[in-house]
Amino acid sequence: MTKEEVAKKYLSFLEKGEMDKVISLFTADGVVVSPLYGTLPAIEFYRKLSEDTSSSRLHFDGLFFEKNTNRVSLLFDYVWTLKNNKKVKFKVVDILELTSENKIQKLTIIYDTVLSRKATEELRGFK
Repeated sequence: MTKEEVAKKYLSFLEKGEMDKVISLFTADGVVVSPLYGTLPAIEFYRKLSEDTSSSRLHFDGLFFEKNTNRVSLLFDYVWTLKNNKKVKFKVVDILELTSENKIQKLTIIYDTVLSRKATEELRGFK
């Protein structure tokens, strides 16, 4: 699989909520760095995300390759519906660090958490 194929499959699987398929794109020790959930093993991050999510809609906005590295960046709009039916929409940059076999070793997620943090706190009963 090429870097571009990995990136596009990642977004497709994420939008469909196919977390096992998302995780299959990672190395066994792959990690996710999230502004909302912190740094977690990929399997744990996607389990927590799945527990909080009712549905997701993504609108792909760009794919960027960094010269002389195995990093690929994705830009997309994310409409996230939580289990309590709260919806938050935000622009996301995901930076995928790939191995030479094009498996995701590390995913760094960048977005403004103002709306999503409040929504997830409400979901968990914090005010």
